[in-house]
Amino acid sequence: MSLLAKLSPHLPYVRRYARALTGDQTTGDHYVRVALEALAAGERSLDPQLSPRVALYHVFHTIWCVTGARLEPRGPDSVATPDTAGLRLMRIAPRSRQAFLLTAVEGFTPSEAAQILGTDFAEVGTLISEAQREIDAELATDVLIIEDEPVIAADIEALVKELGHTVTGIAATRAEAAESVARKTPGLVLADIQLADGSSGIDAVKDILSRLDVPVIFITAFPERLLTGERPEPTFLITKPFQPETVKAAIGQALFFHPRRKDEAA
Repeated sequence: MSLLAKLSPHLPYVRRYARALTGDQTTGDHYVRVALEALAAGERSLDPQLSPRVALYHVFHTIWCVTGARLEPRGPDSVATPDTAGLRLMRIAPRSRQAFLLTAVEGFTPSEAAQILGTDFAEVGTLISEAQREIDAELATDVLIIEDEPVIAADIEALVKELGHTVTGIAATRAEAAESVARKTPGLVLADIQLADGSSGIDAVKDILSRLDVPVIFITAFPERLLTGERPEPTFLITKPFQPETVKAAIGQALFFHPRRKDEAA
């Protein structure tokens, strides 16, 4: 198989990653092009012990680091504005930003991210935690929890508060969720599907999204009710029983990549 055939399925994704990493499409594409030229000229090679995708990202990172990992001035096609995820990313320390993007956006495991970055599993974990702390500190918001099990609701509330957010309400039914939103507009919704009175968390979320543009994370024991293929499926879906770190990571990602309300950005 030719080098181009081996790498072509992964090129759109490494371009996406390069754009997020550098904050600019032109700059990101430049680094990807240099990496590919180095591979074609034999100046760099894919590590045969790594999968083609991991090996490509590793070569890209080697090129980027050798050239100084400079965050060059934005080109005319830059899309970052004062309230985009792109600009927020650029405020995260470069090494932490790399680990965060590789795992949260590109879907690599921490072990694969360690191979790409040329480090070990422990450092990747530390870098991700550092990025998460920066994200949490910047994006603190009001959270509505829709959950009818008191113990689970209390556990989620503790996680939310640990991240520096404020819980404005815990709703056990669709009606209670609507009442809570009427009292205080949330910046994030964490929702179960099956609620106390037989009402649906899905319907509660639909009510909210008809009025607000707010990120939603479903935490449910019935994920199959959302993964039907018959409607747009949620970006963030966590299955019960959940791991606390999974919920924390989903909260950070949901807030990070969702445009903030004007009153929060002020």
